[in-house]
Amino acid sequence: MFFTEPRQHFFRPFNSKYREQVVECLRELYNRLYSSMADYSRAVSKENVLECFQDAITRAPLINDNEEDEGEPAGLAVRSERDQANWVLNVLLEHGWLERQVDEATLQSSYGFSRVGRLFTQPMVETVSGRFRTRHRNTRNTRNALQSFLARGEVYDLLDAYEYSERIISDFSDVIAELDERKRQLVREVEARQIIQHATDEFFEFMEKRFMPDLAVRLSADSVEKYRDEIHGLIRKVKRRKNTFKANAERELRKLAPELITEPSVSVLMRILDGIEARTHNASDVMLPALRRALHSFTRRADIIIRQLSFTHSGKRSQLLSICQSLKTMDADAQQQRLSAASRCLAQLNLGLVDPGALKLHMGRSARAVNTSAEESVTADATIRRALFVEQALQTAFIVNNNTLRAYIIEALAKGHRIHSQNLPVRNAKELLMSAHAIEVGAAGNVSSEFQFCIRPTGQTVQTEYFERLDEFTIEVVETKAHD
Repeated sequence: MFFTEPRQHFFRPFNSKYREQVVECLRELYNRLYSSMADYSRAVSKENVLECFQDAITRAPLINDNEEDEGEPAGLAVRSERDQANWVLNVLLEHGWLERQVDEATLQSSYGFSRVGRLFTQPMVETVSGRFRTRHRNTRNTRNALQSFLARGEVYDLLDAYEYSERIISDFSDVIAELDERKRQLVREVEARQIIQHATDEFFEFMEKRFMPDLAVRLSADSVEKYRDEIHGLIRKVKRRKNTFKANAERELRKLAPELITEPSVSVLMRILDGIEARTHNASDVMLPALRRALHSFTRRADIIIRQLSFTHSGKRSQLLSICQSLKTMDADAQQQRLSAASRCLAQLNLGLVDPGALKLHMGRSARAVNTSAEESVTADATIRRALFVEQALQTAFIVNNNTLRAYIIEALAKGHRIHSQNLPVRNAKELLMSAHAIEVGAAGNVSSEFQFCIRPTGQTVQTEYFERLDEFTIEVVETKAHD
């Protein structure tokens, strides 16, 4: 469980009106410990932490001064910044964000983040951080890690590729969410300020500092479409490696990443490879088009807003605004006279006819579909030739020829002129097939103009040795009327 001691009330420091100060203190301490400002030569003492918190409290505002938190000491807002910093330090220590370590030799205390506290503070720092991150590199990192695994066989490279492939999807989601947020922020600022210069500065600052270094590279040189086929080819090569290579990788993966084992019979190696392939496919076919649509929507919205503000602020060049200003200075009679004259001009009807000779109806042409696919010639070995022979034999085994069918019926009628369908002789499989198609002899065409076959149903259903239910027919040879 997550909410256990000492994290039972982990998020309580953010429930008071001092929550912005707590967040700023965490950011400042994180930068002091893990950024380029960190001094790894000495431990961070309580005095260092309090100095760091005092600087953060000076910049952070209070939120909702009318609320009083139950864990807040009375009169904290009017106390000094050092007292407030001391209170923030105690709260973070109590609820598991920070931890205190004591050197047994010198009995000196040092302060730092707990593991969970550092993980939760990192996104707080990144939300306000302006540092540059090459997030578009994750596709190339996936490709490089797969190449390294294929060359050296170290499963750590495969796990790195699996992690990089997951970041591809999350990076796309982050960028799409950022574009949507910037679009909403641009609309809010324009509605509040109506300042065209601020709107254009915000837009071009984003295009220069965010689009060009990251998004433009993501959509062109380092597009996921560029490396998708190469990544899929590397995955196919891994799957075609020898069984000993795959068995060793499987054993190492089950040892290093037991959380990936869902069932004992399911291969962890194949699951990772299929997961990487599916993620790159989704990133290329789903997330990349979504990013392009989000970017197009953002630029289109910015263009519309800038055009509207430009039109609104160009009063000297707008005839409509100048006319409205002139009408505003006139009295009611003059305004009515001007508007009546404008209405008479607008009420005129101009009718024009189209020259029939200029109209031409073109017949639509359907494009011819040309099949340009080429099939690779395959040498037919003994197995393929055997399969073709069996297929041809099965196709010809059930073919019923009209001449053969007539000969079979004539032979059955050799002792008379009429026979019932269930009494047809069946001595082999060929004759069984002929008996099943016996009624077709009536429509198969007659080579003689004197006699013909006549098929009459008796209306009865019989059972034979070969058929469970069979409609009974009589087959006889009759003379044609023309001959009579």
